Amino acid sequence: MRELRNENIDVVNHTENIQLLISRSLSPAKIKSVVLDENKMRASVYMDADQVSLAIGRGGHNINLAGKLAGYDIDVYRDTDNIDDDVAIDEFNDVLEDWIIDSLKSIGCDTAKSVLALSVKDLILRTDLEKETVEEVLEIFKSEFED
Repeated sequence: MRELRNENIDVVNHTENIQLLISRSLSPAKIKSVVLDENKMRASVYMDADQVSLAIGRGGHNINLAGKLAGYDIDVYRDTDNIDDDVAIDEFNDVLEDWIIDSLKSIGCDTAKSVLALSVKDLILRTDLEKETVEEVLEIFKSEFED
């Protein structure tokens, strides 16, 4: 570990089954299905919305490494069986600052619906966020599920 400067290493059990290899390499994301197009060397990976950010990883590193490992270009899709699927709060990093997302995660809220299930008062008490910030976050999350 010292030689790697405390860098974490993921070990993926190799298999000739490309679908299984892709699933393993995108762990800890939970994959629902993998569809291969062997002619184009593309894989379409389907998962719940809250798993997408796990599969892609920060800066797209996870998905890129999985693609190199499997030898396929990998496209990730949200499973659309249920349109009202929950959304990971990490996917709001373009509209919310990281410290707000981290504050919500610290109380066990890692999806938009888990935040919406709590009252404004409860969120203020548990996160130490200001009332205006909490109300803004709730409005952003509510707008995600409006038609």
